[in-house]
Amino acid sequence: MTAGSPSTPATLALERAGIPFTPHVYEHHETATNFGEEAAAALGLREDQVFKTLVVAVDGQLAVAVVPVANRLDLKAIAAALGGKKATLAQPALAEKRTGYVVGGISPVGQKTRLRTVVDASALEHPAIFVSGGRRGFDIEVAPEDLVRITEASTAPIART
Repeated sequence: MTAGSPSTPATLALERAGIPFTPHVYEHHETATNFGEEAAAALGLREDQVFKTLVVAVDGQLAVAVVPVANRLDLKAIAAALGGKKATLAQPALAEKRTGYVVGGISPVGQKTRLRTVVDASALEHPAIFVSGGRRGFDIEVAPEDLVRITEASTAPIART
């Protein structure tokens, strides 16, 4: 880890697993509501490289979807990818309680409760992707294959434009 970058459950989990990552700190503005777009703009990245972490309920069971910030989550596709019938976005307070992170800083890595995770298949098209590092204003750059491995995720086309 680089000096001056935050230590979060996500970075600790990556370090314990021996997975290389690059921390990226940027200034988070309290008025921002689209955290992924804010990260992409602040870090000078294309929005297809920056992925947001969404907590969903699939047939009543919480799960995690990781999709590019430029896209929307296809709720039918995430339900199908997890063998369910219906998916909805989880209530923010429940997502925060189960992951241990705040909305806008939910990382797919190092969550308090490990949830089934699906990473959009487009992630595999990049040598590295950016996901939340566990707090607002902090992203981690990681190889998508490493993200899939540490989260025990499956991959599927779950994003739509």
